[in-house]
Amino acid sequence: MVALLLLADTHLPRRAKELPAEVWDAVDAADVVVHAGDWVDAATVRALSARARRLVGVAGNNDGPDVREHFGEVAEFAAGGVRFAVVHETGAAAGRERRCDERFAGSCDVLVFGHSHVPWDTTTPAGVRLLNPGSPTDRRRMPTCTYLTAHAEDGRLRDVRLHHLTPRPARAPRPAG
Repeated sequence: MVALLLLADTHLPRRAKELPAEVWDAVDAADVVVHAGDWVDAATVRALSARARRLVGVAGNNDGPDVREHFGEVAEFAAGGVRFAVVHETGAAAGRERRCDERFAGSCDVLVFGHSHVPWDTTTPAGVRLLNPGSPTDRRRMPTCTYLTAHAEDGRLRDVRLHHLTPRPARAPRPAG
């Protein structure tokens, strides 16, 4: 059985100064860490590379040359008999399943993507499982920051779980004067 951690849209250090401790614990527990882009800085790439047993990632629209030197726009890998593809963007929610089938049906069992910061878990008509872990650092319109864990074994994806991170307390306003 292969333990997976799915991340996207960390946006460090712009949206947060660091990954939450719970995410680092999940990195330590995972056999494969998957990052679907928008790292923003190469320091995050280096930190995850140093700590993860195996790191698979792609570059996102907010990633500059320092991140893009490590990753392309699409990554493919297999784990536990499951074929994965990773991209940053899949376009608008409307029509996503059709577009992903046109591009990925037959070449992967699971497509991991990011960009929206909104968790997503559906299966296309052709049977491709679409997973977006949301963001562990920038919740945008979501009530919490999120990430996904799963297991791959004997050609099946199991135990897919969306994790909600406890919101950070708001900073107290600075006194005037």
